[in-house]
Amino acid sequence: MTKTQTKTQTKDMEPAVANDVRLAGKVTGTPLLVELPSGDALVTFRLSVPRGVDSGQRVDSVPCTAWAPRLRRGILTWRAGDLVEVAGAVRCRFYQAGGATRSRVEVEVTSARITRRSPAA
Repeated sequence: MTKTQTKTQTKDMEPAVANDVRLAGKVTGTPLLVELPSGDALVTFRLSVPRGVDSGQRVDSVPCTAWAPRLRRGILTWRAGDLVEVAGAVRCRFYQAGGATRSRVEVEVTSARITRRSPAA
């Protein structure tokens, strides 16, 4: 092996750094449109995502947000029980509430689709 091949192989074996999330789960409630004091709008919702059988916990309830107008409009048509897939990135958001700085970890959704509608209520 040449020196160049060794460097390339070592570089290829290094772990990639990424913040990509894909979730498939059930919508737990009606998505909410939130208007921030800045005038920005977002939609918030939660997904119930099953865990593996060995975890001891059955599901995770994952908070999600969508900022893009087209995504917001689509997500606002979802209802509790819909099975959906979302993709995006993990975000840690800081905000002021009750005179204190708080943080929240959520999935910032960049794409979303319904895979199965829940029966009409």
